[in-house]
Formats: sequence, structure tokens, C-alpha cells
Amino acid sequence: MFFRKFFNLGFSVLLIAECAVFSSCFVNFVKINANERRSNNSAETDKITITASFYPLYIMLLNLCDGTDLKPEMLAPSDTGCLHDYQLTTRDMQKISSSDCVVLNGAGMEDFLDKVYESKKTSEGAVISASDGFNSFVTDADGAVNPHVWVSVDGAISQVNWISSKLAERYPSFSEKILKNAESYTKELEELKTAMHSELDKYRGETIITFHEAFPYFANEFGLSIAGVIEREPGTAPSPKELSEIIQFVDESNKAAVKKVPLFVEPQYSSASAEIISNETGSAIYELDPCVTGVLEKDSYVKAMKKNLEVLRKAFAQ
Repeated sequence: MFFRKFFNLGFSVLLIAECAVFSSCFVNFVKINANERRSNNSAETDKITITASFYPLYIMLLNLCDGTDLKPEMLAPSDTGCLHDYQLTTRDMQKISSSDCVVLNGAGMEDFLDKVYESKKTSEGAVISASDGFNSFVTDADGAVNPHVWVSVDGAISQVNWISSKLAERYPSFSEKILKNAESYTKELEELKTAMHSELDKYRGETIITFHEAFPYFANEFGLSIAGVIEREPGTAPSPKELSEIIQFVDESNKAAVKKVPLFVEPQYSSASAEIISNETGSAIYELDPCVTGVLEKDSYVKAMKKNLEVLRKAFAQ
């Protein structure tokens, strides 16, 4: 009995302590003055931390912050994928608290970070929403704005320019370097866009079926038609009834098309559902990368998109 009471008391103390950490993190994020925090850093850790919510934004920051005292960090692990069902952890809260600035995708992608948005009221420029500069015109099946802006090269360029302009405003001592980096990276993305158009424009009007709703901006940019998606929520396999309906839909699409409509899965998720559909309909499976996971290198996005180009070229040439 004594042990049980002692254990319950200890558990309660731990629970209170953890809640205190969660509460204090946002308070610190809003109240701690960035200059005071930087002045207290040691010589070894005197870089200013900029935290991206997830992988594609982190790759942008690697390019924009190169050669400055701005240090990119990443909130969600690099193998997380899209943040549809991501759960904020105590460690995430601590990372946010210790960051001078947080870069989000916005457009509803990070609903779990709503409280960070609120901090804008008291800390101007401490939160950058990368999609604010982009005209998000696509909606999901549930009527919400589709947040997958970066999957379009145009969208990625818009986000890079928006983030760089806001970083330059917040850190004027590094503004020249940030804007120069943005110009260089934007040029690289423009060259990528030109190369992709030169190859894909001949396939304008082609019909595809994607794994989930990550590619509408990409499809719009290159004139492709998305006939349907395999999984509305990535990682959640369709029910037998839904799978039967998709198979019927693909069959009908194949009959209406000159050739069988290709199925595109994503490297971050299981292709089991797509394989069933392929076996039943004869549509071939290919892999398109929405660029939400990968190696942590500056050219990762460009490499992933070039690989997507090769995949699409192969799929449409069949």
C-alpha cells in the first residue's frame, strides 16, 4: 500500500512537471528577447536557430542560410513525410522555444502548431508561413485548401522568395547574403522548371491517378489531369468497398483513354493498394516523390524533381 501511494505521488509529480514544460515553452518563445538569447550563447553555439516544420522547408533553409550565422533545424524527423497526422512532442516544444524563428508551410499543413501562429502578435517575424505569398487555388475533397505548394516547382519558387524576404527583414545584418542565396537557388529552380517543361509539355492533357492529394499544383503546372487518388489520407488503406470503387473507376478511365492510365505511388508509403488495383486493371505502377523525405542536402529537391521527370517520361512513353 505504501509503495502504491508513493508510486502514484511520483507519477503525479512527473505529470505536473511535463505539463509545466509544455506551458512554459510557448511563453518562452514569445517572451525571450532574441538579442538577449544570442548574447548569452557560447562561442560554440552562437548561431541563430531557424526551425523548419518539416523536410522541404528545411532544404530551402539550407540554401537560403548558407554562409550566414543562421542555423537551420527541423522539427519533424526527416522520415516523417507529410504532416497530416503529426503529433507535437515535448521535445518539439522545447525546440520551438529555443528557436529564434520558425518557418512553416502554412495553408493548413501544421494545424498542430496553431499556438505558434498566435506568437506573431507579440514577436513580429518570429513565425514565417511560406505559403502566404502563393495563390493557393486548389482544394481537397473536404473543401480545405490543399497545402502541398512545394510539390509544384512554381510553388517552391514562391516559397523560397517569401521565406527569403521575411528572413532578410528579420535579420538585416544577413539580408544581403540571404537575398543573394535566394537569387541563386531561384535561378536553379527556374532552370529545373524549364527543363521539365521542355520534356513534359508534349504530354499536356495526359491523365494520371496519384497516391494521395499531393500533386494538384504539380499537375496544374505541367498540364496533367488527375483522374483520382488511391488514398485520401496517406497511410490509411482504402476499405474493401472503396478499393472496389477505385478499381471500377480505373477500369472506366482506361476504357475512355487511348492507353491505360498510370498509377503513381509515393516512396514514403506502402504500395499494397496500388498493386491490387494494378493487378485488377492492368494499369502500370510508377513512383512519384512529393519531396517530403530524403537526404539533408541543398540539392535534394532538385534531384528528386529530376527523378520525377524521368519517371513521368517513362510512364507516358509506354
